Amino acid sequence: MKRFSTTLLAASLLTGVLAAPAAVAAPPADDTRPPGLAKKDTLRWFAPEDFAIGTAVAGGGHHLDQPYPDPFPNDLEYRELVGTEFSSLSPENQAKWEFIHPQEDVYNFGPMDEIVEFAEEHGQVVRGHTLLWHSQNPAWLEEGDYTADELREILREHIQTVVGRYAGRIQQWDVANEVMLDNGSGLRTTDNIWIRKLGPGIIADAFRWAHEADPEALLFFNDYGVESIGPKSNAYYELVQDLLADGVPVHGFSFQGHLSTQYGFPGGVEENLQRFADLGLDTAITELDVRMVVPQGQQPTEAQLAQQADYYTRMLDACLAVEGCDSFTLWGFVDKYSWVPVFFPNQGFATVMYDDFTRKPAYCALQETLAEASGKIKHPAFALRDC
Repeated sequence: MKRFSTTLLAASLLTGVLAAPAAVAAPPADDTRPPGLAKKDTLRWFAPEDFAIGTAVAGGGHHLDQPYPDPFPNDLEYRELVGTEFSSLSPENQAKWEFIHPQEDVYNFGPMDEIVEFAEEHGQVVRGHTLLWHSQNPAWLEEGDYTADELREILREHIQTVVGRYAGRIQQWDVANEVMLDNGSGLRTTDNIWIRKLGPGIIADAFRWAHEADPEALLFFNDYGVESIGPKSNAYYELVQDLLADGVPVHGFSFQGHLSTQYGFPGGVEENLQRFADLGLDTAITELDVRMVVPQGQQPTEAQLAQQADYYTRMLDACLAVEGCDSFTLWGFVDKYSWVPVFFPNQGFATVMYDDFTRKPAYCALQETLAEASGKIKHPAFALRDC
């Protein structure tokens, strides 16, 4: 069913001992949501029934170098909001090569297992991220002296082991992540070990191997800078058509959506989503955040917060307007665990909640847009917003 929304803005290896999820109150007797959803005043509750509203689950990666414990296993308030606010979870780092496959003969499944089990307990779906990428690969892989045949077997074994472990439990996989050059002139052949050493055909192999390991999972290309129709998204548009013509099981194309208020909102997002949908693909927004330039020690201005809310809502509106764009994921929802300040000096405040989990105008804008799309805009629970 096609949905339309009006923009409504606001001006450890293998195992380990992990903290238990925070206890939450039982839902009311007339509430049919899964256990753990103790209140209706959430993004998840207001979303249309067939629309997954998701978050990246903070853990691993840059978090291990920060002055706080790894978030998902340890921050109980954070865990509760992960379970109540969202219907879809994506591992931020926990399924990337360096984390899940740290040594050639060792897999670290514990943190990813916990995410999948948590999702099942809370009635959520999971997006797997990611299987073939140029970044966050372990040193043993990047620095190893492998023949092409050996490297090909390493990739095949990894994909089928990881995807196979979670077969039937993960809804979507980002199979090939960021494989295109930013200018759209071709595939990454310098910094992507797989394409550099095995050639472009390895991308099709990765999709085939993932499909063999879990025939029910939807398999995606995923990249940044492809929100608008332009050279990079055009290159993917051509590549996908070639792969589909060869019978490669490509099921989806997703826009990451790492945006900044210092730049204009990308044009033609809905039209771009639609042309990929017209190829028969599912589409998704997978890593949305909207960063702001804020001098150290200062807070964003009201104008910046309003612009941020506008960007978040326009991305949501575009997805809601395209049939088959049924998954919309924030790349984190609370500032204190955002990757942005670590990688973009003097930029931050990119998520929909402040460090103390209070809501920004962007959160309210998303909730209002979801409520409009689902027809719950006049529901009494909508008045519970604390924005």
